[in-house]
Amino acid sequence: MAADSGVRTDGASAIAESPQDVRAQAAARAAELRHLLDYHAYRYYALDAPEITDAAFDKLLVELQQIEAAHPELVTPDSYTQRVGGYVSEQFTPVTHMARMYSMDDAMNLEELDEWLARTEEALGAGRVAYTCELKIDGLGVAITYQNGSFVRAATRGDGTTGEDVSLNVRTIKDVPMHLSEAALAHMGADRGTPIEVRGEVYMPKGSFARLNAEADAEGREPFANPRNAAAGSLRQKDPKVTATRSLASFIYSIADTAPLHVDSQHAFLDWLREAGFSVNASVARCTSPAEVHAFCADALAHRGDLDYDIDGVVVKVDGFDQQADLGFTARAPRWAIAFKFPPEEKTTVLREIRIQVGRTGVLTPVAEFDPVTVAGSTIARATLHNLDEIRRKDVRVGDTIIVHKAGDVIPEVVGPVLDKRPADAVEWDMPEACPACGSPVVHEGDEVAYRCVSLDCPAQLKERLIHWVSRGCMDVDGLGDELIDKMIEAGLLCDVADFYTLDADAIAALDTGRTYAKDDKKKGVAAGDPIKVGHTIAGKVMDELVRSKAQPLSRVLFALGIRHVGKSVAEVLAQRFLTIDALAAASEEDIAACEGIGPKIAASVREFLSVPENLEVLQRLREAGLALEENLGAAVAQAAQETGVDADLAAEQPLDGLTFVLTGTLVNRTRDEAGAALKLLGAKVSGSVSKKTSYLVAGPKAGSKLTKAESLGVPVLDEEALERILATGEVPQV
Repeated sequence: MAADSGVRTDGASAIAESPQDVRAQAAARAAELRHLLDYHAYRYYALDAPEITDAAFDKLLVELQQIEAAHPELVTPDSYTQRVGGYVSEQFTPVTHMARMYSMDDAMNLEELDEWLARTEEALGAGRVAYTCELKIDGLGVAITYQNGSFVRAATRGDGTTGEDVSLNVRTIKDVPMHLSEAALAHMGADRGTPIEVRGEVYMPKGSFARLNAEADAEGREPFANPRNAAAGSLRQKDPKVTATRSLASFIYSIADTAPLHVDSQHAFLDWLREAGFSVNASVARCTSPAEVHAFCADALAHRGDLDYDIDGVVVKVDGFDQQADLGFTARAPRWAIAFKFPPEEKTTVLREIRIQVGRTGVLTPVAEFDPVTVAGSTIARATLHNLDEIRRKDVRVGDTIIVHKAGDVIPEVVGPVLDKRPADAVEWDMPEACPACGSPVVHEGDEVAYRCVSLDCPAQLKERLIHWVSRGCMDVDGLGDELIDKMIEAGLLCDVADFYTLDADAIAALDTGRTYAKDDKKKGVAAGDPIKVGHTIAGKVMDELVRSKAQPLSRVLFALGIRHVGKSVAEVLAQRFLTIDALAAASEEDIAACEGIGPKIAASVREFLSVPENLEVLQRLREAGLALEENLGAAVAQAAQETGVDADLAAEQPLDGLTFVLTGTLVNRTRDEAGAALKLLGAKVSGSVSKKTSYLVAGPKAGSKLTKAESLGVPVLDEEALERILATGEVPQV
């Protein structure tokens, strides 16, 4: 987790004096958790740059699930517990999947796996269940569509409902068939012309990953952190020729709808995939008991290092499709499958130094520097120690032999010291009293673990703020990376984010990249050893991107400013409530705190930021540069109307204002998330639980306890046909 997130993750809460206090406290914590989960999901799915481990993310998710279980009235349709994780980039054409792509529940240890196995056996009958065990490939989820046996398109998983069209890039992956075998199509019989959508993982083999990073190192580029990030970055290339050079591969293991194939089990389906020409992982087993599942998992863990691709666990599925249908789904995952996650691989090395890294909000983060060691397929030599409390808890000292691993096989982490190898002169480490970047005093607020440099002139904070401003999800300025921003700072071109909009192409083109030509090139008029400049081609692209970024809405600007505690979702709430930067700047702390999901801590941080004259001056310069600094709700409504199929003029009338809907069961025409978004666009409130205040319950097939409760309370129940009439007309049935 980011050291300056400002959100509790221990789940602790003060003893409340009344039920109202307990609920208020739960509501505040649930809102914090939703913001935090959205932030870290965005880092993982959209940026391919996670900041916390899978285990830490799961801990936050479990805490939110526990709060919502105790307080069902707090469940919201957009809660991470009610949807599939993922994001859809704006740089690719959106593709709607034939059926929703769900997430997978995790078992972080054998005890949790056994609990799932026991629940499954109890539900279906002990001894009556067979399981298909498959390796959990650490790659990027894709959905590939075929019709009449021919490749039609390919998309990333995205948010589970909508993905990114990466068809041209997937076409370059050699083991993805462009045409299915005649034998497999014959097996489909009369359904051979029915479109099918298979799902799987695109991954980068370890050998390809090593070659890619060797090339990056030779060219002075930043290497990829791991094969999963490399695969994701390669599949999202705008130029498929680049993707073609990355030697990606695939494993296919599921399908949107098995009906056209006339198979009745997962292992039979995998056989069909092989027959059709897909790449199917050879390490798969049909197990007829929990003991056999355990044996498969143990064998996979023992041999994970022998594979030419990364795995982070085993997926266990109920084999029979009829039994899968009996178990069904939760809001975000199938009940008939679980991912057993492997413990991380551990190595020992020597801690040589603890250095301080200064973040964009001034937080001082200690970073362990140790002798390089290869863990989970890549070499690491540093890992964050988060904060002083964490160093004290682990009792880590310079000179220690330490145990390191990659949490979730992604993020380097120091587990702790090997105490019997501790040097006699090792002493406890302490935070410096002065910022190592600027020499200003370091402050420590009593209610936080973070130590901060509060100087506005701190150069370390400047670089981090500038990088954050141009990042994807903020102003999204493609082509401006760490290296180029470093050069701009060194040349005196950037002192704050407003300076991006005073740059000119000639100044950027003249910047020295820090590299030199390896040999003479008479056509370019350069000799070996001459410095390589950025050049006008790159400079022109950067200038075009900066001009494009001026059209970003207020929510993006607020997120990009790096206001403490203001993540993507908080920025959207503020922008939708206040609409302009001027209205937000004029708002009191109480006005800001009154926004849904924003508590006193976030409100105080926003108010403090907008009270600093230097920050207001930067905002004024941004306005003068052409940034609108306002939220165009009309455009947002028009886009949402187009996505949901709701008439934009009808949405402007807000005909469902004051009504509360609850959705349950399986909807045919749209998912519950899509239906909820359409209802909210027309002014309705959409709740996750039924109460006396519920206006209508929309119930599709397989509706459960919500339908029973609605009937007991006399809440009107509507079918999907009635819902579609409401969305088309804005008129509700009279009851």
